[in-house]
Parts: sequence; C-alpha cells; structure tokens
Amino acid sequence: MLRMIDVTGQRLDDYTAVLPRGHFDVEHAVAAVEPICRAVAEEGETALRRFAEQFDHVVPEQLRVPEEALDRALDDLEPGLRAAIEESIRRRREVARGIETEEAFREIEVAPGARVANRLVPVGRVGLYVPGGLAPLASTVLMNVVPAQVAGVQSIAVATPPQAEFGGLPHPTILAVCRLLGVTEVYAVGGAQAVAMFAYGVPGLCRRADMVTGPGNIYVVAAKRLLRGRIGIDAEAGPTEILVLADDRANPAYVAADLISQAEHDPMAGAVLVTDSSALLTRVEEELADQVERLATRDRLKVSLTGEQSGVVLVADMDQGIDVVNDYAPEHLEIQTVDAAALAQRVRSAGAVFVGSHSPVPLGDYSAGSTHVLPTGGAAHFSSGLTTRSFLKAMHIIDYSAQALGAIGDAVEQFAHAEHLPGHAEAIAVRTGREVE
Repeated sequence: MLRMIDVTGQRLDDYTAVLPRGHFDVEHAVAAVEPICRAVAEEGETALRRFAEQFDHVVPEQLRVPEEALDRALDDLEPGLRAAIEESIRRRREVARGIETEEAFREIEVAPGARVANRLVPVGRVGLYVPGGLAPLASTVLMNVVPAQVAGVQSIAVATPPQAEFGGLPHPTILAVCRLLGVTEVYAVGGAQAVAMFAYGVPGLCRRADMVTGPGNIYVVAAKRLLRGRIGIDAEAGPTEILVLADDRANPAYVAADLISQAEHDPMAGAVLVTDSSALLTRVEEELADQVERLATRDRLKVSLTGEQSGVVLVADMDQGIDVVNDYAPEHLEIQTVDAAALAQRVRSAGAVFVGSHSPVPLGDYSAGSTHVLPTGGAAHFSSGLTTRSFLKAMHIIDYSAQALGAIGDAVEQFAHAEHLPGHAEAIAVRTGREVE
C-alpha cells in the first residue's frame, strides 16, 4: 500500500528532495479567494449569506449563533463525552499555564540609569477558525481557546461552517465545547469568508479581529495568506502528516494504527514510515491491509496511503533515520524504537514529538495536554505549534535618565552620522547640549 523509497545506499546532505510529500498550491488558491474576501469587505453580511448558500448549501437563520443554541448543545452532550472533553480542557490548560507562559515583565539595567524592560501583552481580539468538513474538529476549539484564555486575550470569537444537517447551525459538539469554555461569540460562517469577516469586520455583526488562528482547507489557508498584514495569523497549515521512526522492536500493529490515525483526516494527509528494518516494513504492510478494511474511512484512507505524500523510507540505521526526520520536519513525529527517549533528544525539526510505544498521535490530538495546532509541510524547520506565547506580543520599554543618555549620547550620534541620518543625531544632541555637526 505504501510506496517505498530506499536510501540505505545514500548519504545526502539534504534528503528533502527524495522524501514523500504532497503538493499544496496555496498561491493558486489565493486567486480564487481574493474576490470572496473583497466581497465580504464591501458587502458584509449580504456576501456572507450568499457564500453560505454557495459553499455550505444552507443559509443560517442567524449568522451569529444564539446563546440558547450553545446552551442546548451543551445540555444534549452525552455525559461520557462531556467528561472526556472537560478532562482534555483541564490538561491543556495545565500545560498552557505550567510551561507555555513567561514572566509578564522583565527589566535589565544595561548601565547606571539605563533600563530596558520587556513586557508581554496579549493580543486584544482573536478570531478562531474551526473546520467542519470531513470531520467536525471540536477538539480544535479547545486547542485554540485555552491558550488564548491563558494568555489573557479579552475578546475571543469562533467561526465554523453552518451545517444543513443541523438547520444552519454548526455541529452541536463544536457548540458544546464553545459553551464549556465560556465562548459565546460564535458564528455560523465557514471558509475564506470567515477569515475575511474577522479581518475586515462586518458592521452590526462582527468586530474586526487582530489575529486569526486555526486550521482549515486550502482556501482558508489562502485567505490567511492574502490578508496577513491586515491581521496576524498563526500559520499556513496544510494537510496533516505523521512520520513514524521505528526499528525492529516496534509493534507493527501500533505503527500501522498510528499511520492510519492521521491518514484518515483527509485524502491529502501524509503518512510516512522511516525504518531500518525490512521485516518490520513487511509486517506493517500486512497490518495496514487488515486494519484499513475494518474502518468506515477506508476509501479515504486508500487514497491517502497510496498518494505521493505517503510512503516508507528505508534507511541504513537510526543515525540516517534521524537525518531523514530532521530534513522532513514532520508535523507529528512518533519514535517507536528501543532508545526512543535518547533519539528524541536529537530531533531538531518537528511540530510535536511522541516518544515510545504508548504516546500515539491521537493522544496529542485530544487529551495529552499538548497543542495539536502544529506546523505542516516542513514548516517545523522554522516555526512552532500554537501555544500561549502565540497570543502574546512583546514590547520593549526604554527608560533612560539624563545622565544615562549623556553617557552614551556621543556614541549614538557617531552611529547616526555613519548612516547619514543627522536628524537622529540632533535628537540626542538637543538633549545633551552638544552641537550637531
């Protein structure tokens, strides 16, 4: 089922070009979403309703979900599911508070009377997007809302597509999680138009947001790219992906199940196994064939697992395996080897690392306490997942006394003149009493 790439006889400086990864053409989609975003900016609610009918095939009675609908969704939530969601929220909040926050104010004196402080300030208003397509990702609500709340964001709004099945309201589990978290500003708006609504604001309906976060399809990603600068964004998230690094000690049933767990998200999802064991590869293939046929998502899985974005990379040893991992920079990395913890310390590029046989990616999707909004498509080379820090802005506060300015003034003036900016020098000289050259 998985195509095989054998690099055992190669030692490359960069394995990126030979590794399986699908094509995600955001730039092409930007052209498609530009008129949608422009229409929302110009027409507001009229455009949102038109696009709801065009793309979601249902026009909500109210674009902002009534609080009664949120209450009803929470009341109707099955008790066992509610308990599971509440525990996931508790763990995510505990991690966010415990290891993702920094001191709100730090100050250093670089010379007598010369103080520079760093102050962390939360973003004022955030619009969170929650997909509602092939899978209603209610877990995405808590993964976005909890760190924003811990950061101190005062205004949080959620947008998620309307569903014809529920009379134009979003999926009830998504609404229930919003209510559990105390988020009452929820919009039945999906796609690129939801991003545009947050970016421009819609008079009488929705205030403009400072930042938009959350995953979505290629058109949501394209809208975030198009409107970046008007709004802040978290990342341009593409299809989900998993890479499992495994040796001959790995349980093939576990490996196959974990590859399947991410492949079932989307036909474009990537599932990659990196191993130095041909025997394990054979057993994993057998497990895949058996497990896929037992699942209701089998048709989607077959497309994903046989696509260009999925495959097996056969390596000579775990040293080469780690090189492959770091070049691929997976969104989700599982290490199922005899020395998993030690290998994990050698990983430089991954969205999240799941260590050992009992830390599967679905644990992180829901209840590990970690974030599941992670960089895809190799973006883990330079970016991180969505955490509390994502919602905090850093401001430097400079406070110099007259004496401190006088002590450094001549040096500043010299620097300014070297850059041919005499006005800069004068702003110092007028305070220190020196004549401007």
